[in-house]
Amino acid sequence: MNVDWPKTAEEAENRIQGYIRETPVELSDILSRIGRCRVHLKMENLQISGSFKLRGAANMILSLTKEEKERGIVAASSGNQGAAVAHMLQKTGISGSLIIPENASEAKISSLRTYGVKLKFYGTDVGDTEMYARKTAQDNGQVLVPPYNHPRIVAGQATVGLELKRQLASIDAVFVPIGGGGLASGIAAYLKAMNQNIQIIGCQPENSPVMYESVKAGRIVERASKPTLADGTAGGIEKDAITFEYCRRYVDLFVLVSEDEIRDAILLMLEKHFTLVEGAAALSIAAFVKTRENYENKNVVLIVSGKKISLVTLRQVLCYGGKENRLSTT
Repeated sequence: MNVDWPKTAEEAENRIQGYIRETPVELSDILSRIGRCRVHLKMENLQISGSFKLRGAANMILSLTKEEKERGIVAASSGNQGAAVAHMLQKTGISGSLIIPENASEAKISSLRTYGVKLKFYGTDVGDTEMYARKTAQDNGQVLVPPYNHPRIVAGQATVGLELKRQLASIDAVFVPIGGGGLASGIAAYLKAMNQNIQIIGCQPENSPVMYESVKAGRIVERASKPTLADGTAGGIEKDAITFEYCRRYVDLFVLVSEDEIRDAILLMLEKHFTLVEGAAALSIAAFVKTRENYENKNVVLIVSGKKISLVTLRQVLCYGGKENRLSTT
């Protein structure tokens, strides 16, 4: 846990330059008015491959030795992590495969096929798919690239914090979506090393608050998740996850948001920013609006983590948009 985070993030940034883009920070007039403060959006939805996941995947893959690269790579994901790993395999020419659930949507499968990566199908539960990917890597002597539970993955995500420090003169609070905790761990560890007074707020759906419940309990807990629009953050945490300790140490508080609040946030980004975001990315917007009274006159950053939302889900959200959107009318 005793890591020189400014140095680690700088090394990661130097390593992954040329494979990622420095994403912009945009001032949100509507959210600034709602909160009577200055709200900036860190637009990781504009990252190559569609989400912040590329940073961690790139940092880990580019850190491998020549011998490890020759052995090949395995990853388990049909979502943002899968796209990030597939993109890196395409760019580096390293061989590898993605293990994805048998019930993955045709849209996700089709998207991954565009990278030319080898796809293997196993199981209908994400946990089973990940375990099979780990076994496949062990049996074949390949390198497993996990979605969050690795120091190099966390270090890659820390480059978001490094960019924020460079892009903004003052930061009082940062709202970060949390699933496995890789993004929050990296951003929080770096920014806290630079300024302990920056508040880090972890954002999770009420339907899957596993990291929140784990931090509250002081240990990683198992909890069944309900369906959520923020499916990118849903599910359990590995028993040995290094991100649990980072979140326990560096995340100052958690905000849980309802499915209605997530829908409202997606709609606000569409209606006011003309920007498409996925449910997980909307967590930071929804959590800020829910707690906005605490941030008057502050400099606030909301991490917009990704953009991949299915047409089925988007149709449901747009149909819901016929109702009053509480966020955009506040």
